[in-house]
Amino acid sequence: VSGNLNLDNFVDMIVVLKKIGEEKTSDVINNPEKRPLLILIGEAKNKFKLAERNDNTVYCIDCGGIMGDPFMEIVIKNGYFSVEHYGGSAWRWTRVITYKYSKEENNWFLHIDGGESFHATEPEKVEKSIKTIKDFGKVLFKDFDIYEDDDE
Repeated sequence: VSGNLNLDNFVDMIVVLKKIGEEKTSDVINNPEKRPLLILIGEAKNKFKLAERNDNTVYCIDCGGIMGDPFMEIVIKNGYFSVEHYGGSAWRWTRVITYKYSKEENNWFLHIDGGESFHATEPEKVEKSIKTIKDFGKVLFKDFDIYEDDDE
């Protein structure tokens, strides 16, 4: 996905890597196949430079339960980017992790970690959960881990 990740005049990119055959080797409980997310910063002459990498921002292929691969998309807008997931079975859930660029620190930080859940038989009864910096403190993009227990 391309967009403006660091608020300069060059187009930047985010690339999510997937392992060939990950649907056969990933085990959500004991060994989820990690999907590295790369931030590539645009430079002059249509070149890109790897700025950051995080292997724990995109859920594994079998982390979505019966719904299958939960990874939906990446959205970039003016120094922010979001990683969107959707999964579940009878209980459905979303998780959207948003990062914000800091010009002062020349880095991306966790901005919002939120989502919704609902039972398939009662889709109008949605429970929302939104965590901000007030909840999780200052977290660098490269340090975020989607697999950490939410109750910590």
